[in-house]
Amino acid sequence: MLGHPTDQGLVRTLAAVPGRRSVVDYSLQRRAVLAGVRTGRTGLSEVCDASPYLSRAAKYHGEPTDAACPVCRRERLTLVNYVYGENLGPVAGQAKTEAELARMDAAQDEFSVYRVEVCRGCGWNHLDCSYVLGAEPEPGRRARRSRRRAAPER
Repeated sequence: MLGHPTDQGLVRTLAAVPGRRSVVDYSLQRRAVLAGVRTGRTGLSEVCDASPYLSRAAKYHGEPTDAACPVCRRERLTLVNYVYGENLGPVAGQAKTEAELARMDAAQDEFSVYRVEVCRGCGWNHLDCSYVLGAEPEPGRRARRSRRRAAPER
């Protein structure tokens, strides 16, 4: 249910990337984790454990939202997009802004984006969604890749 105030702020940002496909939304998993925190089954140290790299990515590459952190309720959440793909080379695994994603969508072969919500105050972080961008592979192109064989040894 999208009635939760923190969910509302995140839903608006989903429409920012028009070429998204194969979207996976992790909001149900998020709610289950937060329910575990509220009931005491899950400790704060388990969910407020953002790595220094993620915190830095949120600071320099993240996009702030209007949604309050569901744990500390003091800070606003920041969204960080990470890109992964076979043809990205050294760019794979980097954090990218929405503008960078739009440029990559127009210029790259298919790649995956993983969007993480982060609280820079308490360290809460959770995978928000994942989706695919870039040029869709031509029919049959994927099949050729999967049928590659190793060169015979001599």
